[in-house]
Amino acid sequence: MNKYVLLMFALTFFSALSQLLLKLSANETHKGRFGEYLNRKVITAYLIFAVVLLLNTYAYTKVNLKYGPVIDTFTYVFVLLLSVLVLREKVTKWKLIGNLMIIAGVVLYSMEPF
Repeated sequence: MNKYVLLMFALTFFSALSQLLLKLSANETHKGRFGEYLNRKVITAYLIFAVVLLLNTYAYTKVNLKYGPVIDTFTYVFVLLLSVLVLREKVTKWKLIGNLMIIAGVVLYSMEPF
């Protein structure tokens, strides 16, 4: 497998991690309006987003373009896993069905035609 494809998978994980940081910050009580937006978790999350954007742009120059959006859909799977592991959220039937559909779509898209 191309090392840049692996990089893109790692970047989808970091994107999900930054979304988790934003959710954790949103669940906290902050001092004033600026505290909601100017705290460590929010600033770290947006820095991660910026680095992911730059590295993803570079990775797209090395990977076949048709695989980029397919790899990016794994962010939803990583968000589900992180929300269960870190936030202790419940996995509903619909969340599970949605994520299984994403994985099935990736598998079907990646299959070589006969």
